[in-house]
Amino acid sequence: MWMICSFLLVSCQSAKNPPPTTSFDDLESFMGTWYVVGYTPILVDGKAHNATEHYYLKPDGSIQATYQFRKGSLDGPLKTFRPTASLYNHETNAEWRIQFVWPFKAAYLILHYDEALGETIVGHPNRKYAWIMLREPEYEEATYERLLSQLVELGYKGKLIQRLPQDWSNEQLRLKMMEAAAPKAVSKKEWKQRGAEQ
Repeated sequence: MWMICSFLLVSCQSAKNPPPTTSFDDLESFMGTWYVVGYTPILVDGKAHNATEHYYLKPDGSIQATYQFRKGSLDGPLKTFRPTASLYNHETNAEWRIQFVWPFKAAYLILHYDEALGETIVGHPNRKYAWIMLREPEYEEATYERLLSQLVELGYKGKLIQRLPQDWSNEQLRLKMMEAAAPKAVSKKEWKQRGAEQ
């Protein structure tokens, strides 16, 4: 737990010139499952494989997130984190505050979102953390390079972004679980129980 707190203490620091976010009207369209294909590892998710983010818009307007990945390898132990997010900028829908541990909240900026192409880039204002995510785990190299270039143009260091392995050929059961879970949020206990059955 202290590792998550350490990350939040760093990420809560304000940035003098944060990067510009995108803007979109339909927040619900951003919900659902995203595959993380590029990321800045933090203490809890180094060497992540088959990482996903799932967002669920709750009736009270908050956003339940489920971050899940295999630790160390494609068949490594399944790790699950369930932070809660709140919408910070209601005009753009692209600036959130995400909370792993009360009372600390980290800024979460949606820098790019293309619903038709199924792609998004999320970053932190200090430009030290970023995530490239797609709606599908399989993608062309040119797609990844284009999105990485967008991050660099926004002032992020490309070398900080690591490619995150995605190979779901042996994770058909987990895929079915994810499809069955959408759009509802699944508890951490339930994810662990389902993962143990694989």
